[in-house]
This record gives sequence, C-alpha cells and structure tokens, in this order.
Amino acid sequence: MKLWDKGLDIDKKIEQFTVGNDREIDIHIAKYDIQASVAHAKMLESVGLISKDELQLLQQQFKVMAEQVKNGEFKIESQFEDVHSKIEFELIQKLGDVGRKIHTARSRNDQVLVALHLYYREQLQQIKTLSNEFFKTLLNLAEKYKDKVLPGYTHLQVAMPSSFGLWFSAYAEQLIDDMYMLDAAIKTVDQNPLGSAAGYGSSFAINRNITTRELGFSTLKYNVVAAQMSRGKSERTIASVLGSICNTLSRFAMDICLYTSQNFDFICFPDQLTTGSSIMPHKKNPDVFELIRGKSNKIQALHLEMLLITNNLPSGYHRDYQLLKENMISGIQECTSILEIFNYSIKQIQVKTVDIRDPKYLYMYSVDQINALVEQGISFREAYQKISEQVQSGTYKSGQSKPHTHSGSMGNLCLEDIRKKFPN
Repeated sequence: MKLWDKGLDIDKKIEQFTVGNDREIDIHIAKYDIQASVAHAKMLESVGLISKDELQLLQQQFKVMAEQVKNGEFKIESQFEDVHSKIEFELIQKLGDVGRKIHTARSRNDQVLVALHLYYREQLQQIKTLSNEFFKTLLNLAEKYKDKVLPGYTHLQVAMPSSFGLWFSAYAEQLIDDMYMLDAAIKTVDQNPLGSAAGYGSSFAINRNITTRELGFSTLKYNVVAAQMSRGKSERTIASVLGSICNTLSRFAMDICLYTSQNFDFICFPDQLTTGSSIMPHKKNPDVFELIRGKSNKIQALHLEMLLITNNLPSGYHRDYQLLKENMISGIQECTSILEIFNYSIKQIQVKTVDIRDPKYLYMYSVDQINALVEQGISFREAYQKISEQVQSGTYKSGQSKPHTHSGSMGNLCLEDIRKKFPN
C-alpha cells in the first residue's frame, strides 16, 4: 500500500530503489507518527471535518497500535511502503471510511516531519539526561581524586603538574559547552510543522494551534514553506551537536587509552572491563575505550553527510530527504549507547599514585621554581633565563610544587561552580 497510490503499477526495480529500507527505519518513528495522528484527529474533530464518534473510533485504534509498538508487536510488512501507509491501512481495515478520513488536511511530508521532530526532541532530551549523569560522575571523581598528582603534557611531553581532579573536571566542563549546543538543537526541533501538508498548507480551515498544544511543542513553525525547509536543517543542527559531544568523548577516551599503557601507567580498570590477546597472555586491552573513540569519530562525520545531502536543495520537498533518516537515527542511538557505556566504565576507574621522583618528571616543577624566584623580586625573564641555564647545563634540581590557588587551577577546582553551570 502507498499513500500516493493512483491505481497504476510502478516498475518493481524503481519501487525497490525508492522505498529502500524505510520499513526498517520507520519502526523507530512509529510511536511518534501515532502520537501526531491522534493530535491531528482531535484537530479535525474540533474544526468539524470529522465527528466526535469518528474521533473516538480513531482514538481507540490508535491506542491499540500504540500498545503494539510499545510491546514490540507492531510490524511493517513488505507490502507497505512505510509506517504511514501501514497505519492508515490498519485504520481502514478496522474502521472503513472513518479510517480513510485521517489523511484529510495533511500530507506524508508533514506527517514524516512531525514524527521526526517528536523523535528528535525526545531522544535529544535523553542524551542530555545521560550527559548529565556522566557529568556528575566526572565531578564526583574529580572531588575524590583532587589531591592525586597527574603530570600535565604539552606536545605529549612532560610539561607542568596537574591532578586527576583537574583532568576529570576538565572533561566535565567541556560537556557543559556541548549542552549549550544541545539545548539549541532541542529548541530548533521543538516547533510544530504539522499542517504544512506538502509544503504549501491546506485550503481546509484547520487549527494548527490545537496540534501544537496536543503534542507539547513550545511553538508553531508558522510559515508552511519554512516548516518543510526545516527538514535537513534540523538534521544538520543535530549532527553538529552530536559531533561536539562525541569530540569530547573521543578525546577523553584517547587520554584513557594513553594513560592505561605501561609507558604512562596512571590508571587501570578491572580485568572484567578489558580484553585479551589470542597469542599474548599478558595483554589487558582497553577495547571499550578504543571503540568509544572510533564510534565517536564516526558520529563526527555525520554532520558532513547531512550537509552534502541537503546543501544545494531548493525550497520545497525533495526525495533526497529520505536519505537523512537512517544514519541520523543510527547516530542518535549510537551516541546514547556511548554515553551509557562510558559512564558505566569510568565509574570503575582505578587511579594510581604517580611517583614524581621518576627522572622523566624531573622538570615538571620548573615553572613553579621560576615563579618562586619572581616572588623573591627577580623579573620573570631573568628567572626564566636562570632556570633555563640550569636545565641546559644539567645542574637543575627539581624543587617543590608551589600551591596553585587561582580559580580553576589544581588547587582550586571550583567544582561547585562548574556543577551550577550545567543547563537545566
């Protein structure tokens, strides 16, 4: 069944190519298409296009289908083009002419669009919830290990003293920036496109404010052409946000992979979180973090895909938009999975005590020694030259660390201030 069926046969090769794997993908938005259809039916009744009795019949059938989706019993068989045709078919089978009325004053275009907006809004809120849980975990670890010394690096060479508290809370505060972007993406999709029909509205006197209220959207996407043009723009925005979050996660995972290696040996994890080698019995590989890194980098490529598919499309609907759904939905699911497994794994981290007497950390406090000379009245440049000469001549002796007390430094992490910054 096709919603656009005119009674003419279509070439089977063309049909297979144009339908693609929509049936499999659309399972993810079935719940939301039903929600939007219920709101649409209520609106149709309110403006007199269907009766109260017809609305009640439709609501009963939508409730049945919603339960089927919830229980994993809803199927989109091969004779259906997509979830929308499946739902309408079921309504017609059960209700006859009443089922045929549901498509009044809407098009498959805005049907897909509103279902995706609802899906994106809910999934992005879930990603924000998971990010917040991860954020709290990192701040708790920062508090727990705030006094544990961790060598700081620039250019992958020992640079200055740092701490595990500084390391954990750095990635926590990076997540806040990602959440600012995420909130903007949620606001972008929290606009009701239903009623834009094929992109140019309807001659029926529909009330779009009703569906906006019923679906809990913050506002209406008023211009019907703009509503259809949000397809693609929303995906580009979301892909950019997912990429930002995954950039933070990927860099953190890379640090973990480095720090678990014998050359650094700053942290480790329980054996149950690592994998082994088929020929080297001593190996404890951080596969979970390597996969987090790889999957996160893959998601960062999603924005370019969304951009290239939609970049030069004129206004109005185009079938190219069909290609956005699969990898967009996959990217959202993957990001959710990464956040869940990262939070689960990082809670089990085991922080080691770093032996700062090791010769490779000899120069870690050189800047502190320069600053100590400055506090004795020597100019910074003169103090820098003095310590530099000691380093070059081999006469340098490591001194003690000076307290780092300014806001955001290893001695003053400002964890509560960072905690308050996370958007509600």
